[in-house]
Amino acid sequence: MDSSKSSGETTINITESRSTKGKAAAATAPPTIVATTKAIEPQKGGWKKGVAIFDFILRLCAITAALAAAATMGTTDQTLPFFTQFFQFQASYDDLPAFSFFLIAMAIASGYLVLSLPFSIVCIVRPHAAGPRLLLLIFDTVMVALTIAAASAAAAIVYLAHNGNSNTNWNAICQQFTDFCQRVSGAVVASFVAAVIFMFLIVLSGFALRKH
Repeated sequence: MDSSKSSGETTINITESRSTKGKAAAATAPPTIVATTKAIEPQKGGWKKGVAIFDFILRLCAITAALAAAATMGTTDQTLPFFTQFFQFQASYDDLPAFSFFLIAMAIASGYLVLSLPFSIVCIVRPHAAGPRLLLLIFDTVMVALTIAAASAAAAIVYLAHNGNSNTNWNAICQQFTDFCQRVSGAVVASFVAAVIFMFLIVLSGFALRKH
């Protein structure tokens, strides 16, 4: 700081310090924006689309098996060629409640499978969507329980038709009603095939719902 006198006036010269200059420059300088870029990794989970396609194919196979079981059981009816004046020997699926339940259950399973196809297509188009997949998982679980229950009940009656039960004096009828027994046996086998496919569908839905 310099001080001098001239004509009765005092002039004071103030020298700006470096620190003051640095602060002023820092205050007036525009902020520096550091942009960081992060490489966008490709979305993983392309395998989910393959799972959804396989799910759709399995549903078509399950429809075929369930419809075959329902149609076979619903058209099973055999009348023996010999009959008396008062009796006609005939066997039909609706004579046994277990077979009637079987037919209703297979019809419900077939209808559900047809209605589930659009949701399966949505899972193919949007493989990462969890909502449709979770809905299919819940209803598939219900259907596999219904299918196995119907198939097991019908299988028990088919076993009695083939082998009978001497303790309860139930005679085997398949020696006379051969065509009837063959058809109901085929329907039961088709229903178990549908039940196994339902199990695979549940497993596929579980894999598809995994996050990683």
